[in-house]
Amino acid sequence: MRKKIVAGNWKMNTTVPEGVELAKAVKEKSAAVPAGIGLIVAVPFTHIVPVSEVLKGSRVGLSAENCADKEKGAYTGEVSVDMLVSAGCNYTILGHSERRQYYGETDEKLVAKTRLALDAGLGVILCVGENLSQREAGNHFKVVTEQIENVLFNFTAEDLSKIIVAYEPVWAIGTGKTATSDQAEEIHACIRKVIAGKFGEKAADDVTILYGGSCKPANAKELFACPDIDGGLIGGAALKADDFIQIALSY
Repeated sequence: MRKKIVAGNWKMNTTVPEGVELAKAVKEKSAAVPAGIGLIVAVPFTHIVPVSEVLKGSRVGLSAENCADKEKGAYTGEVSVDMLVSAGCNYTILGHSERRQYYGETDEKLVAKTRLALDAGLGVILCVGENLSQREAGNHFKVVTEQIENVLFNFTAEDLSKIIVAYEPVWAIGTGKTATSDQAEEIHACIRKVIAGKFGEKAADDVTILYGGSCKPANAKELFACPDIDGGLIGGAALKADDFIQIALSY
């Protein structure tokens, strides 16, 4: 049975002291969440070491929000996968729509980052999704399929077992809009079908696919009831421990 996961992406929010307090609250409240639901928080680079100390020994996994596409060297301002591992990370998010849109991240670069992360022992939360113009043009299935093929098809079924896929309807991030449960389910089912075509039905059945578009306590239960949605990549609601835990309790 594939894992159910609720991951919080803090993005560029909270100071280090604020992040430590938020992590403490998530850790404390995580006891209410059933054991079968995985919890992850993805924090800014500056927060990783102190938040790692807070979460040590807890059930809450720790993720970075990105990593470099190079192993090491003269790349001022970049953070390598080895740095993340040594700081206490278990995962990294890759290919978030904001990284693609604002920083020009390509599928080719994501392949390099994913390979480095997996080789270093990091789990990967790989984001895919279409923007508003692509959705309105009816190209959403095509866009998401190409993103999956361009990145995941460079890896093996064994690699896939260490990758979580997160579907982001880009038009629903930070806009207050949310894909309907039917819209979300049909894309998640499409992703699973594309993966099955490459890696086989079992690998596709085992991969965790998260919904990442303005998931909140008010709509999480309906979204999580869909057969191909295995949890959420939570943005704004992850900045409040009560909301984040409430979403995890929506199963």
